[in-house]
Amino acid sequence: MHTEFIHFPQRKNRSEYVAQRFQPYLTKRVADIGCFQAPLRALLPDCDYTGVDIAGDPDIQLNLDSTTPLPFQAGEFDSVLCIEVLEHLDNLHFVFAELVRISNRYVIVSLPNCWRDARQKIERGTGDFFHYGLPEEKPLDRHKWFFNCEQAEDFFSYQAKKHDLKITELFVTQKPKNALVKAVRKLLYPGKRYNNRYANTVWVVFEKQQ
Repeated sequence: MHTEFIHFPQRKNRSEYVAQRFQPYLTKRVADIGCFQAPLRALLPDCDYTGVDIAGDPDIQLNLDSTTPLPFQAGEFDSVLCIEVLEHLDNLHFVFAELVRISNRYVIVSLPNCWRDARQKIERGTGDFFHYGLPEEKPLDRHKWFFNCEQAEDFFSYQAKKHDLKITELFVTQKPKNALVKAVRKLLYPGKRYNNRYANTVWVVFEKQQ
């Protein structure tokens, strides 16, 4: 997987990146599954946009962690987005299959590299993880899965074979770093170990076989 070096200080920056980076795939009818405040609605003015989530400002309010099929026909959307969402769901595999079912052509998914955020805190023996741990009270939202880049890549490859999808793009994003620092890190942690330690997010674009 290749790496794109970029930082998202706020959620809106990530949404702006998605709208620009994946613009060639985002045409006509677009479903944004797990949209929360649906910032892409304004960023994709030329699309017929539908946002789905349990909270925020969705067009359709729905608990994605149920086992109820998404309320759309097969192939209803030209593109389906699911950005930083699947890791929050117990029924991740069911929802992924639903993303494929309602797409007519593209499915765009991102997953966080959970190992990166936990690595230093575990090594130092201090701190906690925002989406994990053992909260004193039940949280409104948390991650249900803990995985690294290599496992995310394996998941995407398996799902592509299972659902007869073509992987059009597969890459990671990472915060910009000094070139010397990157070079030293790659020497110390070659191959997939580098991404497992330092990449922030894994991105994939699936295309349905026509």
